[in-house]
Amino acid sequence: MAKRFTDAKIKGLKPTSKRVILFEHGGRGFGLRVEPSGRKSFFLEYRFGEAEERRNRILTIGKYPTVSLTEARSIASQSLSQIEQDIDPATQKLTKKITDQNALTVGDLVEEYIEKWARVKKKEQSWKEDERLLNKDILPVFGRKKAKDIRRRDIVLLLDAIVKRGATITANRVLAVTRKMFNFAVGRDIIDASPCVQIPAPSKENRRERYLSENEIKVFWKKLDDAKMSQEIKLALKFLLVTGQRKNEVIGAEWNEFDLKNKWWTIPEEKSKSKLTHRVPLPSTAMEILNELKKITGQYQFVFASRVGHKKRNPERKAGMFPILGSAVDRALRNNQTNNLKTKQKKNFNLEHFTPHDLRRTVASMITKSGVDRSVLKKILNHADRGVTAVHDIYEYDKEKQVHMLAWDRELKKILASQKRTKSKEVFPKKSKKTEPKRATPKKTIKEDGSTITYEQFLKEENLRDFTKKNNLIL
Repeated sequence: MAKRFTDAKIKGLKPTSKRVILFEHGGRGFGLRVEPSGRKSFFLEYRFGEAEERRNRILTIGKYPTVSLTEARSIASQSLSQIEQDIDPATQKLTKKITDQNALTVGDLVEEYIEKWARVKKKEQSWKEDERLLNKDILPVFGRKKAKDIRRRDIVLLLDAIVKRGATITANRVLAVTRKMFNFAVGRDIIDASPCVQIPAPSKENRRERYLSENEIKVFWKKLDDAKMSQEIKLALKFLLVTGQRKNEVIGAEWNEFDLKNKWWTIPEEKSKSKLTHRVPLPSTAMEILNELKKITGQYQFVFASRVGHKKRNPERKAGMFPILGSAVDRALRNNQTNNLKTKQKKNFNLEHFTPHDLRRTVASMITKSGVDRSVLKKILNHADRGVTAVHDIYEYDKEKQVHMLAWDRELKKILASQKRTKSKEVFPKKSKKTEPKRATPKKTIKEDGSTITYEQFLKEENLRDFTKKNNLIL
């Protein structure tokens, strides 16, 4: 019988040719094994059972120093308490071991979440983003750990590491998808409680209020022709500004969704963020864009089809099989707003930074400026109304949407056509007598906005009298 164990004594024990078993004095069966290999491990020897079934049992606590002396004593004490309650700690440990072996790892949980929830409940672009975040930030850290063993502190430390590398918004997104995944696990009885409960977002996100002014719209539209990006992306950006619809709904559009004869685009409910079928009127500028696209992607399924073909990762891929990616649109616009020393690409727009979604906000702002009712604006933008009234209001607002979209199209054309020109009153000052007809000094030609027109054409357009000829009034 050994005296009370200490770390110094345990470290000083030397292995022999045979296993050495030592019991701690007053330890009630708590002991230490020293193998010939030098391995040392704690155990608890006890008797369990009734009458004839009562027999000696041994519970292996753990290897020293992986399990410290203090931890080993604590486990032995808890096990002795269980014995007093007629619970066999060895049997319980074996049951726990089997349960642990069958428990899902975080890697297993990620796979089950993607296959049985994300892919079923979310649109492709959304569930793929979930998968990307989980593969990039969760699996490398927690992949092999049991899902039930993840603690709140583990999640907090992970988010801190993401913030530290400068990806503050990504940290928010990782928390959101991780919380959703662990809530899914609770619902399927994989774990008892989510480790993400009461973890606040790591970073504050400011609400974007960026939209393009009339002058910026004009610069954007004009400079887009010189931008270094594919023609499909250029037209997608223009289509966003014309229709005000969501980026992913635009780039995922298929030709069979368009009624070009009646000028309507129907976004099916499975593609719509609001989960409702959405009809979009197509004004003349939108039709011009679609007619141009018809020449480029008309033979494909998708309106904004990607011309990327065979890839090493996807040898079966062919040009036009998939639409352009939302990330490709974001990157193309971003690259044309910055100077890149590596690629020698220079700023193209020379405007304050804006994103594809800011084009949608621009449309909303311009339509609101015209005085449209917010209920109609919601229908134009396809914002879901979850109120009780919305359940009973099934009116589609097609007429109202068409009226205001045509008005926006006229305003957009006016913005794009506007030029800085000399005001007519500076060329032809008004006479003090209003009753007298306007007069113009005879000239051979008159120049306006860089173009030349004849004197007779000018008189006709301005409804002026030619005083070089008597009784000759141009009507």
